[in-house]
Amino acid sequence: MNQIVARGRDSQEVLAAETQDYVTMFIEGQLFGIPVLTVQDVLGAQKITRIPLAPREVAGSLNLRGRIVTAIDVRLRLGLAPRPEGEQPMSVVVELGGELYSLMVDSVGEVLSLPSAGFERNPPTLDPLWREFSAGIFRLQGKLLVVLDVMRLLEFTRQEA
Repeated sequence: MNQIVARGRDSQEVLAAETQDYVTMFIEGQLFGIPVLTVQDVLGAQKITRIPLAPREVAGSLNLRGRIVTAIDVRLRLGLAPRPEGEQPMSVVVELGGELYSLMVDSVGEVLSLPSAGFERNPPTLDPLWREFSAGIFRLQGKLLVVLDVMRLLEFTRQEA
């Protein structure tokens, strides 16, 4: 009976279950991705207001259609060097716990539909700090896509704050 039901399902449903869509972004030449369903908006360079006494990863806040959005510099969160002077970041806006956050990245790529079977756990050679914020990886043709765990990336402990 189960075999008949499985064969009778719509082929689009089966395909959707076998692939996942990711918005890709580049940070210091490395390809990262986050699930497309977590993305609210993609923005170009924005005017950011600095927040006094905020952790260094918090670049400040910006106004998006009347809502205050906390801007997070993903470069600094991942332990990378600050963005070179004069380079304008792009922002990927996500929502977590009813709050909007702007993930500041070097550039935003395309939406990739990747087979779920290609998803791998973090390899032991991945930088320990990146491993903390990564849900896993995909090995693409000549590239490694690191899937960011948005919830862990935006988790700031009291000690950090």
